[in-house]
Amino acid sequence: MTLTTPAPAVPDRAAARPWFMLAVLLLGQFMALLDVTVVNVAMTDIRTDLHASGAALQLVVSGYTVGYAMLLITGARLGELFGRRRLFVTGVVAFTLCSLLCGLAPGAGLLIAARIAQGAGAALMMPQVISVIQAQFTGPARARALSAYTAVISVAFVAGQVLGGVLVGADLFGAGWRPIFLVNVPIGVVVAALALRLVPGGAAKAGRRLDLAGLAIAVPAVVLVVLPLVLGHETGWPTWTFVSLAAGVLLAVLFVVVERRVRDPLVNLGVLKVRGVAPGLAALATGVASYGGFLFCVALHLQAGLGETALAAGLTMAPGGVVFGICGFFWHKLPERIHAALTPLGYVGSAIAYALLGLSLQDGSKGGALFFAALVLFGLSMGLAFGSLMAHALTHVPLASAADASGLLTTTLQLGQVVGVATFGSLFLTLAGGSSAHAITTTMTWAAVLLLAGTGFAVALARASTRR
Repeated sequence: MTLTTPAPAVPDRAAARPWFMLAVLLLGQFMALLDVTVVNVAMTDIRTDLHASGAALQLVVSGYTVGYAMLLITGARLGELFGRRRLFVTGVVAFTLCSLLCGLAPGAGLLIAARIAQGAGAALMMPQVISVIQAQFTGPARARALSAYTAVISVAFVAGQVLGGVLVGADLFGAGWRPIFLVNVPIGVVVAALALRLVPGGAAKAGRRLDLAGLAIAVPAVVLVVLPLVLGHETGWPTWTFVSLAAGVLLAVLFVVVERRVRDPLVNLGVLKVRGVAPGLAALATGVASYGGFLFCVALHLQAGLGETALAAGLTMAPGGVVFGICGFFWHKLPERIHAALTPLGYVGSAIAYALLGLSLQDGSKGGALFFAALVLFGLSMGLAFGSLMAHALTHVPLASAADASGLLTTTLQLGQVVGVATFGSLFLTLAGGSSAHAITTTMTWAAVLLLAGTGFAVALARASTRR
């Protein structure tokens, strides 16, 4: 299961401007991540304009996540088989065309279908970013590239809500909510054109093939897990959600069994034996789950509990996201002797920040100075933690396993976020019927507990990264 070294289609240009190439890749990633949250602020306008039902609005929001989750693992392998540039550009083009369809949709049905297809385009695009970083950067340069990758993730989720509020409020050309999707079109065209010139192609050697058996199991397994998680708390967790979750878990177990037996698997699970990968993914899962729950619950409390607009809530959260991005990018500037300790220390600091956030909001106020101090502490701590986590989890992964590591990492990111929103969101909504302030204090306490549990995995990662 080894690959020949990818031969860039435009070697001189790609080699001469690797950071420009990375900027193009990360712009595509930012655009895809933005659309996870950008639609949240436009729900009221979409309901009025398209006469959409509550169920349809749920699918407009969650359809993107479902489409995205379906092809995450597959996207990384397809990039290895057919060329990372080809799959990245294909994903960007599909995402851009579907964004255009979303922006022009005359009814809720087409909007939902376009959102699902838009998510599938993002799933083809996103895994290639990590794979290209693994292939084109080494040593300290790879650490800096992964830091930029982390910074984009942290900022994009918060920026989506802010940008969405700005675009909806501006009502450009009387288009209402539609510019939140149409803005992707010119950006997508530029990203696709530059990627064709700057991103190396890369293709597998003759004889590689797509694991159709693994694909046939992986796609429904992910959908069966993700669909009830994104719709469960809105529909009151009916029986079908638990049946779907159980079926998804059983298919996941079957997927592992099949992948261990086929000659050319969709995901070579042997990558989990690479030093740092397994504890890194476990630490990442707990961190992303707590982060997703934090963003969802605090934004919901600010809007439903304290009466702020979606734009105001997004701007309130923005300082933490900005600090997160800055620290996530510049963590490697700190003395090298403390790099391995940054993830466990950052998780502990973030857990304290969550506890302080809950404490600042427990009296029903907007939190005041303690709230903003806790936000800054969170951004500082989690930025340092995530930046170093990515670098240490992937630093020992060989190029031949880049697609496997990329598929597992992007799937962990997405599923962790979905599980966090579903778990903490359900807890918050259950408690909010009595008191939103009590609900946010409780959910932030449990988010802190989850991060403290994740600190154990972070310590294991630190030990793996310093072991000779």
